[in-house]
Amino acid sequence: MSETTIESPSTADPAELAARLAGDRPADIVEALNEHNPEVAMAVLLNLPLEVAVAVLDTPSLGDAAELVEAMPRDRAAALLSGMSADRVADIFHSLGETTRSDLLPRLDPETRSAVRQLLIYPENSAGALMTTEFVSVPATWTAAQTLQHVRMVERTRETIYAIYILDPRTKVLLRALPLRRLISADPDLPVLAAATPRPAVTVSPYASADEAARLISKYDLLAIPVIDGTGHVIGIVTVDDVIDEMIKRQNEEVQRFGGMEALDESYIDISFAKMIRKRAGWLCALFLSEMLTASAMQGFEGELEKALVLTLFIPLIMSSGGNSGSQATSLLIRALALRQVGLAEWWRVALRELPAGLALGAILGGIGVARIAIWQLLGIFDYGPYWVLVALTVGLALVGVVTFGSLVGSLLPFLLRALGFDPAAASAPFVATLVDVSGLVIYFGVAAMILRGTLL
Repeated sequence: MSETTIESPSTADPAELAARLAGDRPADIVEALNEHNPEVAMAVLLNLPLEVAVAVLDTPSLGDAAELVEAMPRDRAAALLSGMSADRVADIFHSLGETTRSDLLPRLDPETRSAVRQLLIYPENSAGALMTTEFVSVPATWTAAQTLQHVRMVERTRETIYAIYILDPRTKVLLRALPLRRLISADPDLPVLAAATPRPAVTVSPYASADEAARLISKYDLLAIPVIDGTGHVIGIVTVDDVIDEMIKRQNEEVQRFGGMEALDESYIDISFAKMIRKRAGWLCALFLSEMLTASAMQGFEGELEKALVLTLFIPLIMSSGGNSGSQATSLLIRALALRQVGLAEWWRVALRELPAGLALGAILGGIGVARIAIWQLLGIFDYGPYWVLVALTVGLALVGVVTFGSLVGSLLPFLLRALGFDPAAASAPFVATLVDVSGLVIYFGVAAMILRGTLL
């Protein structure tokens, strides 16, 4: 990789920068362009050789790709888009304004235009929206030698050649998927169908989720999975690199949601200050209003706090333990739901599993809490008063109750959100922690009222 000096966005000469970058790998050019504002990046693309510019624009990590296309002269933009993979063009079209999309679509070459129109009809985050229509297929009547020669002829126009799809010569229905490795090692004179394994190909519907396509690719260790319509015809393939790109994008969104904010649709550096505030303020205000319930709960126990001030020492401990256990359970279940390790109908199995887990974890933390109070009392580090044993028992039992409740709530909340049609990632750690904070106080003071009645209370 050549080392490219990044100039200030305001001083960079696009023609000079394009000349320096032209010999670099597309990924390295993208990295350099992402350091510049869209105006400079667009000008550099216009100055790059057409083949290089196509490869750069075809790289998913290029920031503001739709904005760059929108700012280009229409004929140049159409020439670049016509040379790109159809699925990447469809991704860019999804982000273009309606006027630009209507203007550009007729300018594309017929093959690209037809593929893009087909891809745009499928819902976002579906296998159909993720697939590419550029794959290798051959009739079952061909020999291995004919198939290999065909692969050599079309490989530059296909996204991947690592799987060849064998079709019925009359109906064009998918019969088998043939890995390139088996094709190369097959007897050249045998029918290509004889080189394939006898098992039916693993396929996915265009309306299946991208997560389902990723699951099948991972389960069967595939480099690509064919997307078939209701009649058994191959309409595209989802490749492993497309799945990885989609997973990275989705994981970034889920991590941001899990942190208690809306997902950013731009990079942290590029997003405007006003947009950043809008993305963060909504959830932050909702969490703040929720935390007000904690203050209300504490006001309800004002009398108990005045009588037994020592109980206030352990409020942060109780609240944080419940929130942490809830966040743990939420993280586990969001991932399990995404990987189809559990289904919506199995919520009761999760509850039965989390109940003893919560009791065990609560007992561990409760034992540590009791031991801590006893050690501090016996060593003279702090005096918890004449009823310190009862205080320790209150803290220990409260931790068991709060951690158990937090584990149950944290594990079942993703099921509730999924059943209501929301993204389970919306069950963010701050949201679960806030919910458990309020209930944790009620549990804590409820246990205290039972154990300390007639003594401190």
